[in-house]
Amino acid sequence: MPADTPITAQPEADALPSPSATVVATSRNLPEEKSPQIGTVRVASEKLDAVFLQAEELLSAKLLSEQRLRDLSEIQAQVASRSKSWTNIRTRHPDFYSATASQPQWLEHLEQNTVFLKDLTYQLDAMEKSARQDQRLLGKMVDDLLEGMKHILMLPFSTLMEILPRLVSDLASDSGKEIDLEIHGAELEADRRILEEFKAPLIHLLRNCVDHGIEKPEQRRLRDKPARGNIDITIAPRSGNRVEIKISDDGVGIDIAKLKATAERLGLLDQDTASRLDEHAALALMYQSGISTSPIITEVSGRGLGLAIVREKADKLGGDVRVETRPGAGTTFRIVLPLTLTTYRGIIVRLDDQLFVLPITNVEQSIRVHEDVVQTVENRPTIRLEQATLSMVWLGDLLGVPCRQKAETGLYQVVVLTATGMRIAFVVDEVLGEQEVLVKSLGRQLSRVRNVAAATILGSGKAVPILNVTDLMKSAQLAPAGKARLTTAADTEKTGEESSVLVVEDSITARSLIKGILELAGYRVSTAVDGIDGWTQLRSKKFDLVVSDVDMPRMNGFELTKKIRGDKQQADLPVVLVTALESREDREHGIEVGANAYIVKRSFEQSNLLEVVRRLI
Repeated sequence: MPADTPITAQPEADALPSPSATVVATSRNLPEEKSPQIGTVRVASEKLDAVFLQAEELLSAKLLSEQRLRDLSEIQAQVASRSKSWTNIRTRHPDFYSATASQPQWLEHLEQNTVFLKDLTYQLDAMEKSARQDQRLLGKMVDDLLEGMKHILMLPFSTLMEILPRLVSDLASDSGKEIDLEIHGAELEADRRILEEFKAPLIHLLRNCVDHGIEKPEQRRLRDKPARGNIDITIAPRSGNRVEIKISDDGVGIDIAKLKATAERLGLLDQDTASRLDEHAALALMYQSGISTSPIITEVSGRGLGLAIVREKADKLGGDVRVETRPGAGTTFRIVLPLTLTTYRGIIVRLDDQLFVLPITNVEQSIRVHEDVVQTVENRPTIRLEQATLSMVWLGDLLGVPCRQKAETGLYQVVVLTATGMRIAFVVDEVLGEQEVLVKSLGRQLSRVRNVAAATILGSGKAVPILNVTDLMKSAQLAPAGKARLTTAADTEKTGEESSVLVVEDSITARSLIKGILELAGYRVSTAVDGIDGWTQLRSKKFDLVVSDVDMPRMNGFELTKKIRGDKQQADLPVVLVTALESREDREHGIEVGANAYIVKRSFEQSNLLEVVRRLI
């Protein structure tokens, strides 16, 4: 078959549609099926995933070796500084040795000290050189292994696209439309897990193109358009190990006025707010659950869920969705996704004594700006950057973390982030650098935490949240105008003195996350690994509140709560149970033993926990 010969997707013989249901794909972008070759072997995808996850854990060893090398370099620098200081003392005081001649033991000791510093410096130099070689070798081995495993798990987009011609054919036939589907770049490969995750959102977008976008032949003729509509899917690589999926149609476009009217009818905004929305803000309404411009609900569309699912899935995968529309000419969706999952590079920033990771794909630049260039527009601080005015938001305000307003020099450290077509300048205390990070899920109990996408373990062993940039953009938009000042140092100190919380949880993931949430809100937090450990700490320290799991070894949360209520000194201490046990009997048992609040992990939200804690303390 010639390379450019189009393929026509035909329905089965017993359900032949009209010629209007023809769908065309470009064959050069859908690789022809090849016969099995000698030397191949079938392996279950679950086994490959398991091996890949184990290989990714080696990244922790690589990061740990880098941290140990930095620690060794710091020790080396300290010893070198000490040796230099000792040499300077002897140089500046030439009569030093003559002054100690009367004390031979002192002179001997000083000579031994000089020799010891030289030997120590030599040994540290040798150790540093050896550690650097080991780190370089380990790093290369881990990188090569991960790269090889990633290639094993990658599949061409054609495996995802092969169902689309028939899908569009059926939809076009059912709606009485004539549609050509063209697919370009399907030979590009991506992580199989990404392809599987984005299959449903892609189908939602195609349904929207057919039902909302492409007109019927008679309507297209009235608008001087070809009777056959066109849907184009183009897949192209982007910088930063990412891929863009562009889905375009030449239909009627998006009716922004109707979109605003639907949002008003649902009570999402009032008429005055709707009238002030620009095109970009109005198009963002499409991603709200329940928003649809379809006049009727059908099995194809009209429920207002499709685009909300697309945005949610893109956010989960660390991607981005943008939409462009031309009234009467069509609509284009641009979805940018990573080619691989789990490992990527991030920027580590500091707020007070807390560290956070920002995905580097969302970081446009990091700069310092002087307070003199900050202007107030509509009661919000802004800066001018590259002939554009950017909102200036304190990241600590959104996360509830105190940080300094600016350095003593009057400079702000700013990180410009981009997502969902927006650019916002976020103020942080310090940018510590760029690093490859291993993404760790927060677990099923904490599947959705506002502004936090996942977590990672740094080389130092510290657990650090990976921030959700899309959530940050939404939070920045919802932040009250004029809010640009953080909690002062005095306020923070006062909160820390008055509010001390003990977290009792046997799961290290849940324990670290709850501890991080409370610390971000300004509380001083201690942790215990089970009820016995928690009770021991309660007997030796004073706390203002206890947050405890229920199902733990040695002493569970119910027993710990009962023990607290039976102790004269601890009887009035507030106890919050955060647990996966959600039956009515378990709730009643929690009340019986004296718990002040009972939060189920399945419906856990950061705001709920903080609200309960503030009310009880």
